[in-house]
Amino acid sequence: MAHAQDQQPEGPGSQAQGQTPGKSFISWTSMAILIATAVASVRGLPAMAPYGWASIFLYILPAILFMVPVALVAAELASGWKGGVFVWVKEAYGDRVGFIAIWQQWMQNVAWYPAQLAFFASALAYVFDPKLANSGLFTGIVILAVYWLSTLIATRGVDAFAKVGTWGFLVGTLVPAAALIIFAVVFMVDGGTSNLQSIDDANWFPKFTGLASVVLIVSNFLSYAGMEMNAVHVNEMRRPGREFPKAIVLSVVVILFVFILPTLAISVGVRGSSVNLTQGVLQAFDVFFGHLGIPWATTVMALLIVIGILASVVTWIPGPSKGLLMVGKEGYLPPSLQKTNNRGMQVPIMLVQGLIVTVLAVLFAVLPSVQSVFWILTAMAVQIYLIMYMIMFLAAMKLRRSHPDVKRGFRTPAMTLVGSVGFLASAAAFILGFVEPSGNADSTPQSIYILILVAGIVLLGIWPLVLYKLRKPEWKVEPSADDPTHDAPVQEA
Repeated sequence: MAHAQDQQPEGPGSQAQGQTPGKSFISWTSMAILIATAVASVRGLPAMAPYGWASIFLYILPAILFMVPVALVAAELASGWKGGVFVWVKEAYGDRVGFIAIWQQWMQNVAWYPAQLAFFASALAYVFDPKLANSGLFTGIVILAVYWLSTLIATRGVDAFAKVGTWGFLVGTLVPAAALIIFAVVFMVDGGTSNLQSIDDANWFPKFTGLASVVLIVSNFLSYAGMEMNAVHVNEMRRPGREFPKAIVLSVVVILFVFILPTLAISVGVRGSSVNLTQGVLQAFDVFFGHLGIPWATTVMALLIVIGILASVVTWIPGPSKGLLMVGKEGYLPPSLQKTNNRGMQVPIMLVQGLIVTVLAVLFAVLPSVQSVFWILTAMAVQIYLIMYMIMFLAAMKLRRSHPDVKRGFRTPAMTLVGSVGFLASAAAFILGFVEPSGNADSTPQSIYILILVAGIVLLGIWPLVLYKLRKPEWKVEPSADDPTHDAPVQEA
């Protein structure tokens, strides 16, 4: 394989290469907010709230074993090679494996949308009628309406979704997260009875009840997934080699803040056995605001959460699909899927992912339990994403050996150790992911659960092998100076 320095003598971290005068750039703080917006969400908090103080362990362990390795490895790869996960893996293992990796990154996103938007539907239900949150038909309709609205916003270009993502995250994620903490404290100071154990009696580790309880940690891996997603926009930063690592550090701090303290706040307001997977955040607000005599404030928080989830979805829609478009123009996708609108957005690819989301959304309408479908789709997204992460960690370690002279704006300390920890954690999580987590009141029979997961992973993940086999020379599009999708050229292996 040709070394990357043959195409990039100084590396992307040394100067703003190929950047045209007058071009607008994404600052490192804006990139940090984009990363935090894609990763941090109050959606997953209810799943951890029943464990009280032990939830800290359930957040910290995956953060150490998964989030930190992903952040460090992605920072090095992004500052050494432009183009995202496809280029990283291609340089290490060739284009076939690179195509598989970028496909998994994109497809997990598709499986994740309905689960995220099911939480959106639950928040929206509180504005009208909380009972609607348990309606599969209502949930399915909301998923479809909001997803296609988000897609429409994303087609307007990076300026549109960056602004929506930044402000939506601040208003719809940070504000509700901070409000949970503040009103939990006010609730206790005002004489409210806390359901969270005192620190003296705290259980800092979850009780082990078998393999299913271990899987609970695995479910948190998806909470941290996406640290590498915005690497596809790294060449839109002025000095990506220096600024992207700084953005990751800031985003990690923000993400942990959004996860840990608000989860404990939910534990204060709601008994563990009563926490609903899709409504737990609003259950806690109901308790706090009811105690203060302002029950209407829950509706306000529900509206803010709706805004935050919309921002998260809008941020995720163009990222992985843009990476897939860049790869597709190298000859891996049919010409019909390589088209873009006048803002350079990959509309055909976004339409295809919308059709898949539509099919998955129908599950909420036809299956009896909203929570059961929520778990299955979340687990499916985790499994698909973990395949990509295992490949990425292996590629990072190999590139350190095979391409040692490539200039990197950031170098991961102890790459072999960090990469090995990340790979082994991802592999263990993948295996354990086929066991349904304990604590799901609407659990699916284990055999059916495994069958659905395997079928979903195969049906959604097999297509890169098919397309690679069917590809034709005329599918490849030569780079054009006027084509924004070729700002970061894909390097030849």
